[in-house]
Amino acid sequence: MMKSMSTHKVQVRRVYDASKPSDGTRVLVDRLWPRGLSKEKAELDDWCKQVSPSNELRKWYAHDPDKFEEFADRYRTELEDDERSEALDGLRRIAADGTLTLLTAAKRDDISEATVLADLISGGH
Repeated sequence: MMKSMSTHKVQVRRVYDASKPSDGTRVLVDRLWPRGLSKEKAELDDWCKQVSPSNELRKWYAHDPDKFEEFADRYRTELEDDERSEALDGLRRIAADGTLTLLTAAKRDDISEATVLADLISGGH
């Protein structure tokens, strides 16, 4: 039996942006709580900090666009450890049930860990 993810959508948004009805399940994937944001305003369904990059990797990367490819490679390796792998599987299960919106506080969500996760969950490498 083949599993198809094509009918389900995984998207990345900034946690500071207002929620939309099309968001589906909203999950924050940052290790740290977003500065200046209340839990009510965030409108989260879950906070999956177990899937976030290590503090060492996060600090090394510092959202430098020139380091994104290497960050993504190192992060994918980190996602193979038991705790992160289990958390990633949980996100995959959510995505299999409908739209999943991965939220990050990063100024550029296109070069964030959420982007790497969305690609993996959608079947990328």
